[in-house]
Amino acid sequence: MRIAIVDDSGTARMFIRRCLEIAGFREAEIIEAEHGRDALEKIRREPVDLLLTDLTMPVMDGETLLKWIKANPRMADLPVLIITSAGNPAKEQELLALGALGVLNKPVSPARLNQLLHDLRPAEGENHE
Repeated sequence: MRIAIVDDSGTARMFIRRCLEIAGFREAEIIEAEHGRDALEKIRREPVDLLLTDLTMPVMDGETLLKWIKANPRMADLPVLIITSAGNPAKEQELLALGALGVLNKPVSPARLNQLLHDLRPAEGENHE
């Protein structure tokens, strides 16, 4: 499984990577990007199975990235999880309506991440190369 983590903070990307490991994605190949445009360039070259993105970033924010992915027929089915420190229920509903798999508030909880990604997590013993 290939997972993209998009956040302008290297510390946040490292923390999300660790949360993914705790949630059962230890064998996943992780692609990191600093903003939405960087992520699009990377996932166009090498498609991913899951994308986790911060909402607020320079160059291209997470909402714009989500809209672009969902409007692109080749990527529309890509599960996108939005991570935000805003804690805004109206914005969360808007993001879900745009096609986000879910919205996680910072700091990310491995338990909540596990809950949202339950159906995507590889089964024990499966070989995902």
